[in-house]
Amino acid sequence: MNERTVPAGTDWAFGVHAVQGLLATAASRVRRVLIAQGRRGKQAEAVLALASAASIRVDRVPRAALDRCAAQAGFNGNHQGVAAERHAFALASEADLEARWPDFENPLLVVLDGIADPRNLGACLRTAAAAGADAVLLPKRGSAPLSSVAAKAASGALERLFVVEVANLARRLAQLRERGVWLAGGVGSADGVPYTEVDYRGSAGIVVGGEQHGLRRLTRERCDYLVHIPMAGAVSSLNVSVALGVLLFEAQRQRGS
Repeated sequence: MNERTVPAGTDWAFGVHAVQGLLATAASRVRRVLIAQGRRGKQAEAVLALASAASIRVDRVPRAALDRCAAQAGFNGNHQGVAAERHAFALASEADLEARWPDFENPLLVVLDGIADPRNLGACLRTAAAAGADAVLLPKRGSAPLSSVAAKAASGALERLFVVEVANLARRLAQLRERGVWLAGGVGSADGVPYTEVDYRGSAGIVVGGEQHGLRRLTRERCDYLVHIPMAGAVSSLNVSVALGVLLFEAQRQRGS
């Protein structure tokens, strides 16, 4: 393997779950699968089976080569001896959102307002997929990239989501409100109402902000509700992906899912 000569427009997925998710749902994006020499077991066999079914090339490479590849990609986690070279993930455009909008019926949307840490971004995407969100909106500026680090944290969820890049988030939120989407913005304090007191049963959007500063001012102003999660213990706040999960699954509970 020559990990220094990867063609332009490629990205990497590292880890068993990320690669399995990619092969299961978007195999056409995979150029090849890399498995460390000596890597055996049921998980490796499952990856090999998926790659074989999709007629995707599999290379056995030294683990040190995978280490170097992960380092060059900026991935600092455990690659588990498995990686996939893929065409770079392409975000959907706002035009794509407009084209798909007529197909939505009472959509449940997720808006991530400036999640800067790629691991948090990936965890939020995994949470959104687990809760059955219809779309995830990301601002064009101020958000972590959908890198291999984010893909690893998403554990394959990235391939199952409709992720839209938004040029002007405040303007898009205003447009969603005009279309009857009620927006609930998560805040880390008691500024808002308890999250269980909001009705999420119609067209709804859950909006969460960045790790350090939360929702930006214009984003807060576009929300119909500001909601908080009451804390019972000594901890004053939750990780953004955990908080998103609490809000989303309350929405799904109310919606009967």
